Amino acid sequence: MPETRVPAGSRSALRSLLRLWPYFRPVRLRWGAAAVVAVVASYLGLVIPLVLKWIVDGPVTEQDPGGVWLGALYVLLLGIAEAGLFGVRRWLTARPLAGVEAAMRADLYRRLQRLPISFHDRWASGQLLSRGTGDLALLRMFLAFPLTFLFVNAVTILAGYVILLSQQWTLGLILLTPVAPLVALCWWFETRYAVVARRAQDQAGDVTTVIEESVLGIRVVKGFGRHRSQLTAFRALTGRLHGTELDKSRLLAWIWAVITALPELAVGAALVIGTLQVADGTLSAGTLVAFLATTLALRWPVESIGFLIAMSQEAATATERFFEVMDEAEEETPGAGDAVPAGDAVGALGGRDGVRFENVSFRYPDAPADARPVLDGVDLHIRAGETLALVGATGSGKTTLTALVPRLHEAGGGRILLDGEDIAAMPRERLRTLVSMAFEEPTLFSASVGENVLMGAGPQDDDEEALWRALAVAQAREFVAALPEGAATQVGEQGLSLSGGQRQRLALARAVVGRPRFLVLDDPLSALDVHTEALVEAALREVLRDTTALVIAHRPSTVLLADRVALLSGGRIAAVGTHHELLREHAEYAWLMSGDAEDRGIDPR
Repeated sequence: MPETRVPAGSRSALRSLLRLWPYFRPVRLRWGAAAVVAVVASYLGLVIPLVLKWIVDGPVTEQDPGGVWLGALYVLLLGIAEAGLFGVRRWLTARPLAGVEAAMRADLYRRLQRLPISFHDRWASGQLLSRGTGDLALLRMFLAFPLTFLFVNAVTILAGYVILLSQQWTLGLILLTPVAPLVALCWWFETRYAVVARRAQDQAGDVTTVIEESVLGIRVVKGFGRHRSQLTAFRALTGRLHGTELDKSRLLAWIWAVITALPELAVGAALVIGTLQVADGTLSAGTLVAFLATTLALRWPVESIGFLIAMSQEAATATERFFEVMDEAEEETPGAGDAVPAGDAVGALGGRDGVRFENVSFRYPDAPADARPVLDGVDLHIRAGETLALVGATGSGKTTLTALVPRLHEAGGGRILLDGEDIAAMPRERLRTLVSMAFEEPTLFSASVGENVLMGAGPQDDDEEALWRALAVAQAREFVAALPEGAATQVGEQGLSLSGGQRQRLALARAVVGRPRFLVLDDPLSALDVHTEALVEAALREVLRDTTALVIAHRPSTVLLADRVALLSGGRIAAVGTHHELLREHAEYAWLMSGDAEDRGIDPR
């Protein structure tokens, strides 16, 4: 979660909820029909007291059993009709509102895919997950129930009070006395409930983050015997969430008690006065029965006010949390004609000039203002068809530099050219058909081996032949063929059913399967044994023959894949040459390539 959270209650709940209109508009007519049906059903409930009045003042007073049975039949039919209409209301809203939730979830997922890496660096995954699941489910519930019944109950209460005043205006005025204090109470409740509702939803996101991290890191937790400390940390978070939920419950209990008590006191006063009026003959018994029955019919609409306001406030905070993500500036969206299939990408660029970094600088957005840039004036030329190894000490900015090529991060200054074309002027979709990457930490998805590898394929390489060719390059053909279902075997979440070396080889196969024009490899062989590494290197030399490649290297064996080597030091390129030239001429490079020196902690700088 970002450090600057939107303060709870800083926005009007109504203003927040109005932002749902673009999603709600396609279903507004069906929702309106459902609201009308619900109003008719509520009005039928208000007709029942009038039938009771007729029964008491008519058949009961005249001792007519047939009329009593007829009145009972009317009441039964009205009750059945009311129940049936509420069922129709639910049928009218269920499908379209589920569609609203699905549309919002799809838009959120689409936006998350288009947001820059810097956004994902700042936000906890659990916070995003809670927005895409719990918050959206809450919004669907709001549209289906509170939004409908805030309207239905309002018009029901209005019609009910009209009936009460028309039956006996003096008693009706008594029931109106709690209105002013209830309005003030609801305003007070809304402002305070907004604070705890937002806090609870943010804390739920924090809990989701901890659960997700604990599950993904279960091997580390068990390996270091840290389950007790993790449980302690988890209990602390859930304890805070538990306290916040209790705060919500106390507020709800308090307002529910007051909203129930004030009208009940008014009803009691009206009952006493009405009974006295019946006793002295100024009011009929049927009218008093109808009056009391009407007040009972209005009991739920009145008592539900606090509950509906609470759900509406939670929906407002869920809306704020949803749009906090949707309002983030996304990476540029290329036009329909800008995307270039991988097979046509070579022809899309100008002459073969390779990759050029010209005075490139970069600073992370959340870095202190006085912090030194990670990259500061990098100048480097990787010739077309050349493989260049990038070497530097830990933290020197190697991974950051390679991430600038496909624009996972944006360069803060200078420019990067691919065959003479500035990548800043390229739509990202086109750029990423030209550049392929293999990361040091291989990420696999809960899909088959083949699906994971072919994520890197272009239209011309999205087939079985390309898959097995890429697996052969990565020396993964044999172990994939030995899997229970071959390339169709599901690898499971994060690919944890495979070894580190197997995951890394699949990630390498994914990088080369599309035969990219430019290839960026972030220490792609670190998890391989020396024998497998030698085989992969031999196959890679064939792949890299026609590819411009930038390879982060930490070991001499990986460096030997390259035609030349660049040393990154102090945010700049300190030296460029062959491996043997730099060993002879540059002490820092020699130290980095020396395992003994590194083990002794010797740093020539």
